[in-house]
Amino acid sequence: MKLFRFKGGVHPEANKIATGCKSITPFPIPDRLYMSVQQHIGAPAKTKVEIGQHVLKGELLAARQGMISAPIHAPTSGVVVDITDHTAPHPSGLPVRMIVIEPDGKDTWTNLNKVEQPFCLAPEEIAARVGEAGIVGLGGATFPSAVKLNLGKDNKIYTLIINGGECEPYLTCDDQLMRHRAEGIIDGIHLMLHGLQTTRALIAIEDNKPTAIRAMQKACEDIKSIDVVVVPNLYPMGSEKQMIHLLTGMDIPAGKRSTDIGVLVHNVGTAYAVHRAIRFGEPLVSRIVTIGGKAIREPQNIEVPLGTLVSDLIEFCGGYTEKAQRVLMGGPMMGQALPTTDVPIVKGSSGIVALTAKEIEQQQMMPCIRCGSCVTVCPCGLLPLEMANRARKGDIEGAQEFGLIDCISCGSCSYVCPSHIPLVQYFNYSKGILTNRQKEKTHQDEIRLLAQQRSERIEREKIAKAEAAAKRKAAREAKKAQKAKELTS
Repeated sequence: MKLFRFKGGVHPEANKIATGCKSITPFPIPDRLYMSVQQHIGAPAKTKVEIGQHVLKGELLAARQGMISAPIHAPTSGVVVDITDHTAPHPSGLPVRMIVIEPDGKDTWTNLNKVEQPFCLAPEEIAARVGEAGIVGLGGATFPSAVKLNLGKDNKIYTLIINGGECEPYLTCDDQLMRHRAEGIIDGIHLMLHGLQTTRALIAIEDNKPTAIRAMQKACEDIKSIDVVVVPNLYPMGSEKQMIHLLTGMDIPAGKRSTDIGVLVHNVGTAYAVHRAIRFGEPLVSRIVTIGGKAIREPQNIEVPLGTLVSDLIEFCGGYTEKAQRVLMGGPMMGQALPTTDVPIVKGSSGIVALTAKEIEQQQMMPCIRCGSCVTVCPCGLLPLEMANRARKGDIEGAQEFGLIDCISCGSCSYVCPSHIPLVQYFNYSKGILTNRQKEKTHQDEIRLLAQQRSERIEREKIAKAEAAAKRKAAREAKKAQKAKELTS
């Protein structure tokens, strides 16, 4: 198959050996689970349980709100002991609403809606069940998967791409998933093809994962509609735009979705979750997480119940070899620094990476030498320095003119900068400002709409009262006229 190289890219040190040579370890049920109602892009889920309520594994804890949202389910059986604000797994350290469960140790499943013949389901039923299972993009984007599957209604999907790139350093959770659960992934892909009513799927795997490649090839060797494509080991290969260009030669137009060009991308973990949801009726209540970094004593891949605290996982891996200078959720290129390890694993937690001071090697920022390295490696063809100059001055509009919205925050520019300028930090800060502006605008629009609706309601009530008063007056006059007529007759 012909591949189309994308612009830029870098080759950061992989650091995958420590976890890539180990199988998946199941994690014991922890003492408490903290289930955030915001584990996805979109509106937070709405709590449906009460303090003191006993819940079973897989039981609904919080329901989705609106189209872009996802429900939350209990990772094990136990009692809801609190519904409170707890520190979110985010650099801001801000609190988010969480449902706290004290497990009963029985791990008893609720009644599951299994399907014996899933390919007899209507295509739209596949997306509906995926939505009910709370499945989101497990590559880190956490976009509700059912919404993406439903996009095929408006746009014909010709190619389903399954992303097995996993180009982030340290992370090997997808690699291990493909090695040990290839048949389940392939079944999930088949089910998604049925839901999309299309017949072509490409599984893209980087060439530094030979064992996973062989396992996936064997699992689909007799299936004509699914092909494994070996792609170069180049960061950010796992990015949706870059993956699509590499495999199809097409680019997503600015302001458009991949479905507008007939392509849909899902992660291998998402495909496996679809398999479990449709075949066995299991909602998304656990995921495989890489625990790595040289500060971790025993790096490994663990299948973790959602809601498990990061501190519990680090303790399970033998604790630290030395003080961790920084703990990331995700990889070192695009991951988020955690304010504390007392935060829970969520659906998008692909890895916990604890870095030593030597691994970080923080160096003082120096003036730009105009070398152009950031331009050369940018996979989106942008001018990072020009964006950063404007973002640093607070000129967000100016940064937008140079493509801020098109930046995927991959960190390639920061990685190669000889002056150690934290370019991607400026971009993420500026995007945060834009997001807040949009939220404020939406809030103002909602207030304006509510005020307009109130004025219209008052006017309607005023008119209704006037009409009612006129009817009463007419009725009284008619009654008087009738009475006068009776007196004169």
